[in-house]
Amino acid sequence: MSPNKAMGWVAIVCLGTTACNTAAWLFNGSVLWPLLNVVVFLICWYGMSRPNQTIQFQPHELADHMLQVQETERHRLSRELHDDIGQMLTAAKLKSVWVQRRASEDLHPHCVMLNSILDETLAKVRDVSAILNPRQLASLGLEASLRAHLVQTLADTPILWSLECRQRLAGIPEEMAVAAFRITQEAVTNMLRHAQAKNLLVRIQRLPEGLALSISDDGLGFSPALDPGAQGQRGMAGMAERAALLGGHVTVDSEPGHGTHIKALFPWAPRARERADISKHS
Repeated sequence: MSPNKAMGWVAIVCLGTTACNTAAWLFNGSVLWPLLNVVVFLICWYGMSRPNQTIQFQPHELADHMLQVQETERHRLSRELHDDIGQMLTAAKLKSVWVQRRASEDLHPHCVMLNSILDETLAKVRDVSAILNPRQLASLGLEASLRAHLVQTLADTPILWSLECRQRLAGIPEEMAVAAFRITQEAVTNMLRHAQAKNLLVRIQRLPEGLALSISDDGLGFSPALDPGAQGQRGMAGMAERAALLGGHVTVDSEPGHGTHIKALFPWAPRARERADISKHS
């Protein structure tokens, strides 16, 4: 039932009840019930006539909350992978080594293969844990964290990559560093899945207006959607949302056959600008 219909039914019920009690008052002289019904009617009418004031939808706050929930869930999964599954795989590896020492000669090749599989699985779990929760951001900083991620992600690929950062990035706010890292992470993932690129260039610059991030590849390219979220390009939509929450923006320059160039700008907040200027001149 729509709010207008509901408000109409409330009005009919309240008016009907008020009329009945008014008729009762005319016979016995009691004014309490008619006045009470008038008050109830006015309260209901006021509450239902102001739905926009009682319930407000804030898309910006909702998007911010969703990203915070996403980061919290990433951290939780990272802890579970590293602490629980990682420990179980380590225990399995130790048990496998123990079995290998006591197994007959004909079982040794199988034990060696099992140990190799466990080592690879444990390494993959650690890699995924690091991707979900880049702990090195707090200790190493944005540039070193991005370099470590690119080394790890592109190690087994023929892609030639370069990370350019000619300025110190000390004093970068944590939320800005996380956004830049996640956008780069998403861009590199999309490149590996779809672009068939041979070269990748990631550039970070501290400009007077904010932190600038540039990601370019020479892959197949694509046609960027005007509304990425509605047209199934969730990765691109997520990039734009992260930048927008910090007052910034993301632009995507790409077309089929001509590679992709993603640019993001995160403007300095007043206090962050002061810290960045101090770090720049220190």
